[in-house]
Amino acid sequence: MNRKASLSVIFLTVFIDLMGFGILIPILPTFASKDLGVSDFGIGIIVAIYSLMQFLFNPIFGRISDKIGRRPIITVSLLFTATSYVIFAFANSFWILFFSRMLAGIGGSNLGVAQAYIADVTEKKNRSKGMGLIGAAFGLGFVFGPMIGGFLSQYGYSFAGLGAASFSTMAFIFSLLFLPESNLYKDSGKKISFKLIDLPDVRRAFKLPMVGILIVIFFIIVFSMANIYGTFALLGYKVYHLTDVQNGYMFGIMGLVSALMQGGAIRFLTERFKDRTLVISGTFFMMLGLTFMPYGVSFLGLAIVATVLSIGTGVLQPVILALISKHSPEAEQGSILGLNQSVSAFARVLGPLWGGFAFQYMGYSFPFLTGGFFTFVTLIIVIFRLKPSKGEIGFVDG
Repeated sequence: MNRKASLSVIFLTVFIDLMGFGILIPILPTFASKDLGVSDFGIGIIVAIYSLMQFLFNPIFGRISDKIGRRPIITVSLLFTATSYVIFAFANSFWILFFSRMLAGIGGSNLGVAQAYIADVTEKKNRSKGMGLIGAAFGLGFVFGPMIGGFLSQYGYSFAGLGAASFSTMAFIFSLLFLPESNLYKDSGKKISFKLIDLPDVRRAFKLPMVGILIVIFFIIVFSMANIYGTFALLGYKVYHLTDVQNGYMFGIMGLVSALMQGGAIRFLTERFKDRTLVISGTFFMMLGLTFMPYGVSFLGLAIVATVLSIGTGVLQPVILALISKHSPEAEQGSILGLNQSVSAFARVLGPLWGGFAFQYMGYSFPFLTGGFFTFVTLIIVIFRLKPSKGEIGFVDG
């Protein structure tokens, strides 16, 4: 198997799919608020159901991919995603929108499998760079997707939904034709567990050196960020008085910075700094970005704060994912990365629920300040719990 070619194909597959995802990100809250009359807390529920489905299905998809391979799971899940966007295009009530996001969450549960695919085709020393490709695909999807979504929303939100569906359909066709199987350790005789939480898997993962603490850190970081998933667009719309197009530009700026960090800068950084140093730096930037986001004053100020936030998240995601992968057995990459995605998906359930509630009942700054506070807690954990130690991959002083 040509590893370089496989990396290119999985990158393009994820990127095209996330273009569709990115189209809806800036317009979903405003569509629900303006056209359907959904409350801020209701918007949080709609955002959270997407992540709840990922929480339910990520570990299951990961375990299935360990058994039958990564390619079938990635391909079929893209069909679910495309279907969900078609339903979104014709949503005229809270419950239809709710169902479309639920189906999209099932389709979006392929991220842990995509990460396992990266782990399959990269050596451990290049794992951070490989994981950075997924982050870069996210970032680029968030550059072009929101801008396309903002543009299409001028002609009606249904156009944006159909546009998103077309990108996921293209990703499905592309994966069907060009994506090779990567899992050389698949075991067709292995019994698949369909439990929501497979306790033996959880216990085994948390017994592995460093894996448990890394999963906890990732959970807190994702929760901190998830507080703004449904509220960032509302902040732009209700506080900064941005249009859908301007909100799209704002998400595009964040995506561009994230793509530059994870697709290029992370290679430079991982060659010159130790992983522990990068985790501390990324957490600090993320804390600053979240804390000052409600106080950006103008479009320019908000863009600067969003850039700082994106630098932090752009460093953190690939490094922590790579560390989890490095400390996991090769034959269990799918299950452990799927477990991590499930745990982080649960954080993305709690974050939007709290964010929507806090935005509506406590004030627009509270979701962002909550994220800043918990990121500060993460920084303390990283400094004091992830001590430099001899023999631990990545945790030596920078």
